[in-house]
Amino acid sequence: MDYATLLQILDSTMRLAAPLLLACLAGLYSERAGIFDIGLEGKMLMAAMCAGAVAALSGNVWIGLLAGIAGSMIFALIHGVASITFRGNQLISGVALNFVASGITVLVAQSLFRQGGRTPPLSGAERFNPIELPFAESVAKVPVVGPFYAEVLSGHGALVYVALLAVPLTWWVLYRTRFGLRLRAVGENPASVDTAGISVIRLRYTAVMITGVLCGIAGAYMATGLQAGFGKEMTAGRGYIALAALIFAKWRPWYALMSTMLFGFFQALALRPDVLKNTIGFDVPVPALDALPYILTVIALAGFVGRAIPPRAGGEPYVKER
Repeated sequence: MDYATLLQILDSTMRLAAPLLLACLAGLYSERAGIFDIGLEGKMLMAAMCAGAVAALSGNVWIGLLAGIAGSMIFALIHGVASITFRGNQLISGVALNFVASGITVLVAQSLFRQGGRTPPLSGAERFNPIELPFAESVAKVPVVGPFYAEVLSGHGALVYVALLAVPLTWWVLYRTRFGLRLRAVGENPASVDTAGISVIRLRYTAVMITGVLCGIAGAYMATGLQAGFGKEMTAGRGYIALAALIFAKWRPWYALMSTMLFGFFQALALRPDVLKNTIGFDVPVPALDALPYILTVIALAGFVGRAIPPRAGGEPYVKER
């Protein structure tokens, strides 16, 4: 594999990893607060439909982004009511939302546009167009580093950079703020937090709504950045891959960046099987490459790369002692 081909694959890795990273961080906030969220897939799908539809109708991608976030937050609120207020099973609630999203997104898109459950192709101001970073053209002439900056780091839509910036922001929020300390404590020992006079319910709802915002950005990016419009089941299991990446990352922001980039790299390789064949000398089935993220997660759970221990109070509804 020559350097130019490697840069092309890394460029694809950045684009493909962005929605995984946003969804992974979304799950991190939720699960750190003790709320397991299998419904990342449904939130992303709902956001993709809302963003694609509103961008097509309004001609403005930013309005589409806001619509995508709103759609995702509605689903997040439903999940919060079911699992926090009514103390329902968090896994079943998330799975139910995924099924609802799978059907309602196609139904709404079909009723609006009559194009088989799709939105019209987006273009111009209806999409997030590539942004050239400062000095990309001049730095490109510098050997090795220049092409990497110009071709891999530069030339992505705004939401890719939002995803990257969300990593240090999440680290700072979780580990350098009082809110982050309380959020992590709620996921480990909610009774102690309640004893200190802090509302467990409020913190968990806040985490769930942050999850809705991040999933909304991820879904909106898929419909208005990664692709040119919404299509049926366009998330294609990325919510589940994000959950796998979260486990592999051991619920830590910087590890989440590395794990989603690794999973995005495998997805990029799956799109270029010819490159892999030329590199290793034999064909690797595309389904095998798609399965690698899950295989890595199993390896992580088996303890071969250190124990992946979830928050102790995760998945358990909190009942206030009287």
